[in-house]
Amino acid sequence: MDNDNMYEIYIFGNEGTAFQPLVKECVTWETIRKGSPGKLEFTALADSNLAVKQGNHIRFRVYENGEWNNVFYGYVFKITHGKDKEMKFTCYDQLRYFKNKDTYSYGNITAAELLMMICDDFHVRYGDICDTGYVIPQRLENNKTLFDIMQNALDLSMQYTGRVYCLYDDYGRICLQNIADRKVNIILDEDTGENYEYTETIDSDVYNQVKLTYENKDTGKREVYLSRDSSHINDWGLLQHYDTIKDGENGAYKADMLLKYYNKVNKTFTMKDMFGDVRVRAGTFPLVHMNLPQQDIYNFMLVEKATHTFNENNHKMTLTLSGGEFRE
Repeated sequence: MDNDNMYEIYIFGNEGTAFQPLVKECVTWETIRKGSPGKLEFTALADSNLAVKQGNHIRFRVYENGEWNNVFYGYVFKITHGKDKEMKFTCYDQLRYFKNKDTYSYGNITAAELLMMICDDFHVRYGDICDTGYVIPQRLENNKTLFDIMQNALDLSMQYTGRVYCLYDDYGRICLQNIADRKVNIILDEDTGENYEYTETIDSDVYNQVKLTYENKDTGKREVYLSRDSSHINDWGLLQHYDTIKDGENGAYKADMLLKYYNKVNKTFTMKDMFGDVRVRAGTFPLVHMNLPQQDIYNFMLVEKATHTFNENNHKMTLTLSGGEFRE
């Protein structure tokens, strides 16, 4: 491949053959931090030799920063034919199979161990999976997607450890990593993008009081665990998160951890048509430096969604970020 070309796409057929489609216009690569697989979309000119079927493997690499970068390895899921002799491809990475539903009864294992068990059950390859620490007591997940089953386990781990984890596919291997370990050595500022929108809100997923209850069958009484921030209640009014807890859970500790997590202004940042960098994907943590009318931002922010477009020798990306604190 001539290094003057920005990217290469290969599709591997059922008989071990490899096809390199002639791509028209641009390639789009999208990642979302929670509940969605990585997606690759492009349109190619139809060719009688392009014997591609659903399920075929696809590889996408990008030449950037003086080297080839492995970006996407997945599977063809959808092919749309047009009368203008074009074929539009929609491809997903292995996380697409986490849309499958199942029932899991498990206990006394960590979220990391649960993830490896699910990958083995569904014949999905995995790579780096960090130790999530918290051992989850007996739990039943009935008729839920694998995404939801894993997210519930990761939420429980966050509530007891304060750590947020990112589930993603790294070029054909399912990985799990602490968000704090996913910082990217890049600065996003006014010069790197064409437009931006910054929002601060207490209208969504923000709480200054956490109330947990437990029905104690031994005493016949309801136990209440309350954690609150009086200062923020005075500022915002009372915003309460309510939930119940199960046997074996530490109600006081869980309430304190949930308050620490949710008792923050929810900040989101959308930056459009920036100079692209394949290192930046959902779940990474680039440094944002923006001079806004009422404040300056100089903080690491979490990428919730990243959409990259590759067109000839042009690479742009649009990002939705949250933070500077971790938001779940």
